[in-house]
Amino acid sequence: MFKAAPKLLLGVLLLLTGCYNIGSRRLDQDQSDYSFALITAGKRQTLLNIVRLRYADTPGFLDTTQLISGYQLQRSFAVGVGTASPVRPSGNAGIQFQESPTFTFQPVTGDAYAQSFLRPMPIGSLLPLTMGGLPIDVLFRLAVQSVNLISNAGSIGGDVGRGSPEFFELIHDLRVLQVAGLLGIQLEHSAEIPGKTPSFDRVFLNVSSTDNPILAETVYETRRFFQMKPKDERVEVVYGAGQPRPGQIRILTRTMLGALGQIAYQIDVPQDDITSGRTQPRIQLIGRETKPIVVVHVGKTVPDNTFTSVQYDKKYYYIYENDFDSKLAFTMLQILLELSKTTKSPGTIVTIPVNG
Repeated sequence: MFKAAPKLLLGVLLLLTGCYNIGSRRLDQDQSDYSFALITAGKRQTLLNIVRLRYADTPGFLDTTQLISGYQLQRSFAVGVGTASPVRPSGNAGIQFQESPTFTFQPVTGDAYAQSFLRPMPIGSLLPLTMGGLPIDVLFRLAVQSVNLISNAGSIGGDVGRGSPEFFELIHDLRVLQVAGLLGIQLEHSAEIPGKTPSFDRVFLNVSSTDNPILAETVYETRRFFQMKPKDERVEVVYGAGQPRPGQIRILTRTMLGALGQIAYQIDVPQDDITSGRTQPRIQLIGRETKPIVVVHVGKTVPDNTFTSVQYDKKYYYIYENDFDSKLAFTMLQILLELSKTTKSPGTIVTIPVNG
């Protein structure tokens, strides 16, 4: 009559001691889920700040500095034996699983804000991104204000913000050379000379020769623009604006806030917002590139196929999932945002204590 009791007790023991190893089971899922959540939140914050700048509103940045997600497993068991004949054991068991996430945010202010968003992007960190395959034309549209004496699109409103047609011709040619493998970036490190000069990095742009007649014309035009000698294949890139010295290119980079504003000023907002004076008409680009670098749409609802979206002043702003060019430029902007951070903290710390 008690043959079923050992089986029941054995099952309960396995339940209580049978290794509900939450930590190892949750590791892979938590890593994927929280990574996705952090990236999604970062995209939404960036887009919201772009929209704020479009309306001359104050941008704000919050860094997620710590994430703690605690799991608690509670198990209970009760067993009894009846007095009726035949005697039958009875029992019940239960498991309660609870998650308690905690997030820690830190606003970016003061010196950290100035260093991350108001400092021009260093050329030594910017140009090497093209060595990893990022399109140089998109990078220049985002982060470069001028090359030598030609200007990229600038501040909101007026012809002064439209940029020079030559700028778009130049970055088109640079992209053609990059795809063809004829464009390269070199970094040279000069060691410190005690008591004389500190250590520094020099950046060089290479424009290689080719036997392809079509590409050879692009090589010739690019070298001519940079005032390179016919047989020279590289030229030094230095920070600044205006007429360069022989053998140099002068590139004036933007601040991170300037890059965000450039995208903001190209958003095509409702006419009522312009008429009422809440914002100004968007920049009308000229030359080869007349399409905004990131196309941000505005509507009363959010479509299903969106890459990212935010709500601002009872309207929704979003980027379409099938707009590859806009997604690429926006992703590159996110990369630049990460590179601009100067905090010495190790980044987001994810702590997951498990109590079982």
